[in-house]
Amino acid sequence: MDRYLIPGLALLVAGICLLPLVGVAVAAALGTMETLTQLAQTVLWRYIGNTLALVVLVGGGSIVVGTVTAWLVVATEFPGRRLLEIALVVPLAFPAYVLAYAYTDVLDHPGIVQTTLRSLTGWGPRDYWFPEIRSLGGAALMLTLVLYPYVYLLSRAAFRMQAATPFYAARSLGSSPMGAFLRVSLPMARPAIAAGALLVVMETIADFGTVAHFSVQTFATGIYTSWFGLADRAAAAQLALGLLAFALLVAALEYLNRGGARYAAKSRSDPFARIALRRGRAVAAIAACALPVLLGAVIPAVTLALMAAGSEQDVFSPRYMGFIRNSLTLAAIAAAVTVAAAVLLGTYRRMAQSRPALAALFIGRLGYAVPGGVIAVGLLVPFARFDNWLDARMEAWFDISTGLLISGSIWLLIAAYMIRFLAAAIGAYDSGLAAVTSNVDAASRVLGRTAWGTVRSIHLPVLRSSILTALLIVFVDTIKELPATLILRPFNYDTLAVQAFRLASDERLAGAAVPSLLIAGIGLVPVLLLCIQIGSTRAPRT
Repeated sequence: MDRYLIPGLALLVAGICLLPLVGVAVAAALGTMETLTQLAQTVLWRYIGNTLALVVLVGGGSIVVGTVTAWLVVATEFPGRRLLEIALVVPLAFPAYVLAYAYTDVLDHPGIVQTTLRSLTGWGPRDYWFPEIRSLGGAALMLTLVLYPYVYLLSRAAFRMQAATPFYAARSLGSSPMGAFLRVSLPMARPAIAAGALLVVMETIADFGTVAHFSVQTFATGIYTSWFGLADRAAAAQLALGLLAFALLVAALEYLNRGGARYAAKSRSDPFARIALRRGRAVAAIAACALPVLLGAVIPAVTLALMAAGSEQDVFSPRYMGFIRNSLTLAAIAAAVTVAAAVLLGTYRRMAQSRPALAALFIGRLGYAVPGGVIAVGLLVPFARFDNWLDARMEAWFDISTGLLISGSIWLLIAAYMIRFLAAAIGAYDSGLAAVTSNVDAASRVLGRTAWGTVRSIHLPVLRSSILTALLIVFVDTIKELPATLILRPFNYDTLAVQAFRLASDERLAGAAVPSLLIAGIGLVPVLLLCIQIGSTRAPRT
């Protein structure tokens, strides 16, 4: 039975992952071009320009911050290095739109910074210039502060994996430490840096909450406006198709550019000794590593706490408890379903070294390149048509209204989460599965275990830590996810992310601080677990 059950379920998962892509393409092809033509004459080029500008600014900023800090904590020794090595991961717990709410309260015209400046100088509102936080540059800064840890984590791992001999050889040939880093260590870490940058770019083009709050018009905001503001699903699908094409193009270019690049293994007898920094260089290293943590975690957390203390939001009220319950329920179900799907795809690939198995795994990984808004449109259009067709048939045949059976339930939202975050779960599961040799599977089959019995009795117990990691990743990503939740959530079924966005849209930033803090607090749990893992590593010092 396992011979057909596991492949059948795996192919079903792959089909669900492929459905929104097909749905978007079909809806875009069947719709008229009237709204898109009007958008092309007004704001479409602004969508394209702003999206590209964000990709360049956030991608470049994350590469610089993540790579420099990773090199400093791996290759140098300075006071506070171990604490900062862990703290540099903490901003990953904060969604970018949460930072946007905090910094708007601090830096906007009525905020504490400009108010203090006017009181000290006696200037009026027209007597000075101050950078506008609600701008493209402000959105890029918020996204960079929360996304650079992707590059930092992968770069840090790559630098630790490198052999020290090439670096020392460059130093012996007359290169300075900076020269050896730029000519030797940095090129060797390029695959990891590129992989982290790709994650940053995908998260940037998928972001909705930050750009919407700062009134920056991108493809993500255009999809939402076309869907809700213009009530034109075809135009939303056409914009979603354009965004999808851009995301897939970026992923393909990164893959082709990477080619056959691989990491160099590090010998146990060839450790990378850290360079001790003193005086001015130590101060500069501390500042370079502490500033991202200060701007990306400490200042937002303190600001949100002060804002929440002055708000009228009661976190223990039945209404807020409902938001928390909805968020935790969706995140828990999405995590369980997504990890189960990852296990199915990984097991099918392990059982059958065939093209269908490879294709199913590739389609499952494709979801991370698809923004949440695109997935939402691609799922809702076909299922809404099906629900309406079924309701009309039941009314005509049996005088019974079925309503919105699928598109009005949380299960379509769960499917969107699964498609969006399945790649992360597959990565965590596959990394652990690689440690289980094929000989173990063969021995299990010889002893009479079926394929599913092998997974249940051997793989799952051995891979507990990998599965737990995948569950935590999907759980936190679901808690923070906004665009798909806004489009697909059932009526009157709001989450913490939706509540924060609604209050911030009404300029009630103090009220938005309460759900924002709850989101960050929940996201901090797996980040702390990751910090514990980072803190367990050691490197020699010279």
